[in-house]
Amino acid sequence: MSFTSLGLHSLLLEQVELLGYQTPTPIQLEAIPAVLANKDVMAGAQTGTGKTAAFALPLLHRLFETHQIENSVPNNQVSVLVLTPTRELAQQVYKSFCDYGQALLLRSVAAYGGASINPQIDEIKQGVDVLVATPGRLLELVMKDLVDVSQLKTLVLDEADRMLDMGFIIDIQRILKRLPQQKQTLFFSATFDDAIFKLSKTLLQDPVLIEVDQRNTSAEQVEQTFYTVDKEKKSGLISYLIGSKNWQQVLIFTRTKEGADRLAKEMKKDGIDTQAIHGDKSQGARDRVLAAFKAGELRALVATDVAARGLDIEALSYVINHELPYNAEDYIHRIGRTGRAGQSGLAVSLLTEKENYLLKDIEKLLDTPLASQWFPGFEPDLDKPESKSNKRPLSNKEKRNQALGIKPKAKNKRPRRR
Repeated sequence: MSFTSLGLHSLLLEQVELLGYQTPTPIQLEAIPAVLANKDVMAGAQTGTGKTAAFALPLLHRLFETHQIENSVPNNQVSVLVLTPTRELAQQVYKSFCDYGQALLLRSVAAYGGASINPQIDEIKQGVDVLVATPGRLLELVMKDLVDVSQLKTLVLDEADRMLDMGFIIDIQRILKRLPQQKQTLFFSATFDDAIFKLSKTLLQDPVLIEVDQRNTSAEQVEQTFYTVDKEKKSGLISYLIGSKNWQQVLIFTRTKEGADRLAKEMKKDGIDTQAIHGDKSQGARDRVLAAFKAGELRALVATDVAARGLDIEALSYVINHELPYNAEDYIHRIGRTGRAGQSGLAVSLLTEKENYLLKDIEKLLDTPLASQWFPGFEPDLDKPESKSNKRPLSNKEKRNQALGIKPKAKNKRPRRR
């Protein structure tokens, strides 16, 4: 099936062709007709599936049709609101709306933290049809009466799971109270847990359910390799792989911010130009590092899961997992960074003997047998005595929080009776 069969305006179809899109992806085939029909949508889709076009194209079509009928002029009354978890993703989605709607004379504006609010206010004052925003910055604008969302027609929550992971639920709830009851809501999330389902139930009315098969979208174009290696040998193996095979633009995942900084430092010592990116870095520092990586000035970028979400990096050929994530679905997200748009990619994952259970979790999710191997010269030392610890094993929830950098709540100790 082609884009022409989906009922989109000819100006949008011309732009899609100019951008090199040939056939709709599975999520676009299902979502575009539903959005055009003004239905609520709940879609499970990860990065690289074409989800932005799946909601941007039909929303631009409907906005253009409305403007032609009403001959309306944009003002600070927003028609379409897209909420994203990060500044980087907001910029990416905003650019997509501008690219797709270049010939439609519609106004799109991006608003996010980590940048001066004044230029964003100036843009909004010139009129806005589509506002792409992070929750915190949007709330700031709404509280100052600089943005009117009372007449909103469509709300899009993009990467809703990450917004909850990053603690935006309170901001989202405050925003929702200011939105009209009658509106279209489009809900996109890569993963679904109890918190996501609870939020979706408060937002969606008889939604069209769309689930893109994660196994196909993640693994179809990606060669997956697993190496069992001792923890202290991981950084050396990564540097050796990148150096000996002359890999360029390698994205490396770590579980923690501290681990990202430590790995980047060790790789620099090995002669690999590397920088780390995570939430403790300033926005300016993150922008500079990302620009250097895209320009080919860095061979490797080390990132945490949260920091990597929303990064718009085209033609990424290599992803390395310094350690496997505690959540198997995060593994899908990580390797989905490569092998995009039909290109081939390579995902290399390192694990210790003790982390083999994480590989089993991934096997279960992908429903595919996966085997780990030893890399010559970096074989694990099986005679090494296991380190003993008096600490109890972490629960799955504690492991998840640890991976996301969420500190445990302090317990109130009761005074001892004398």
